[in-house]
Amino acid sequence: MEFLYKTVGQAARTEITIERSKFISSVTPCESRAEAEAFFNEIRKEFKDATHNVPAFVVGKKMELKYASDDGEPQGTAGPPILRYLEMNELTNLAVVVTRYFGGIKLGTGGLVRAYTEGVDSCIKAAGIAGALEKWVASCNMDYAVYNKLLAYKFPMELSETLEIGEPTFTDSVGLELSIASGKEELLKGILMDLSLGKMEIQGEGTEVKPIFLTSET
Repeated sequence: MEFLYKTVGQAARTEITIERSKFISSVTPCESRAEAEAFFNEIRKEFKDATHNVPAFVVGKKMELKYASDDGEPQGTAGPPILRYLEMNELTNLAVVVTRYFGGIKLGTGGLVRAYTEGVDSCIKAAGIAGALEKWVASCNMDYAVYNKLLAYKFPMELSETLEIGEPTFTDSVGLELSIASGKEELLKGILMDLSLGKMEIQGEGTEVKPIFLTSET
């Protein structure tokens, strides 16, 4: 599979304690600076009594837009380490905030870098890394006999690895959404036509970007 980029598969939050300081890390997928800033504002409001709310984001298929702030921590000890972690792991279209509640023990420059890096690492692992895949998506309508054939059909690996069959709606026929990696849709259409003897209706075709988990989410 050829992915457009890597990102997180879902929003997540983790918490670690280092030398009595509590680090709460929050991550969410996003596709624009505006979405990232809205997320930052939500976290700042939620943890308005925190010592620091350190934000960072990367946006764009080629990681074109990047931002990080130390939010009052010594220069280069908080936001930049988070951003470096995202860059080294080639992650984009996501926003992160690591919230710190100071526990009374100073960590020093190196300790802060390690703490913020550990915080974002734990959160990314909890969210799971996903590859963004462009998929062909269509609504289909078929009779019950064809639907049963579809469920029993053994698709070849080149199709089954990205094929998704949505929840059906049952009336006098069966309606459902199908999606598959772009470029594979003609192969899928051929199978659908064979199963239905050319009678299946394919409607509302289009493409959209969907995340495919590359690591197990927790």
